[in-house]
Amino acid sequence: MASHTTVERAQRLKQLHAQYKPLVLPTVWDVWSARTAVAAGFPALTIGSHPLADSRGADDHEGQTFEEVLAAVKPIIAAVDVPVSVDLEAGYGQKPADLVAGLIEVGGVGLNVEDTVHSDGGRVRSTQEHASYVAGLRTAADDAGVPVWVNGRTDLFMHAKDASGVLDEAIERLRALEEAGADSVYPVGIQDNDDLLTAVTGAVTVPVNSTAHPVRHDLDRFRRLGVGRITYGPLLQLALTDTVKDMLKPWAP
Repeated sequence: MASHTTVERAQRLKQLHAQYKPLVLPTVWDVWSARTAVAAGFPALTIGSHPLADSRGADDHEGQTFEEVLAAVKPIIAAVDVPVSVDLEAGYGQKPADLVAGLIEVGGVGLNVEDTVHSDGGRVRSTQEHASYVAGLRTAADDAGVPVWVNGRTDLFMHAKDASGVLDEAIERLRALEEAGADSVYPVGIQDNDDLLTAVTGAVTVPVNSTAHPVRHDLDRFRRLGVGRITYGPLLQLALTDTVKDMLKPWAP
């Protein structure tokens, strides 16, 4: 059974999405980065699969098992007093109920799930298959009594040679995810395209998640385009990597 704290944090995450437009969720990967983001004033966080893998010497794209991911995120979630969502890639081959149960057990109250199945050769789920998986997550969360925030991601734009050429298909997929119970949708790879972001945000009623670079992008621009949720993916960690290298270079032999 989920703890009272976990239920409260899940409810708080839902409130924050309604309160902030967009809600910015810094993407963290360890206790230090999580505590740093909270100290900077953020009321909720997300743990990214790519930066988490890099911090542990593992590969992204399900280079860790579900059990390894849970063991890694548990101390991060426990170290802060704000809601934490976790990027669970394509689900690590888990059934939706098992994925939700594991997340709740370590105190996570939100999840990101994508349609590129890395454990199965990198194939992309069909629209119906991905929607059905999200529907399973929604049902499992409801059955557990925890309003887990489900962020349904599609990689269609990222995989396409011409992102605008898959717009109609992507919108169909995002609408299917919304109908399946996704609380927000995440079309990856269009953060620099105003036209595509505008088309997507106008096509669904739930918040649209966009990736952002903490230095190169502008929050007001995303707000004008109707984006409802922002995460950094690996870009915060990469920006810090560049900064740290610049700091250290003068000291190198």
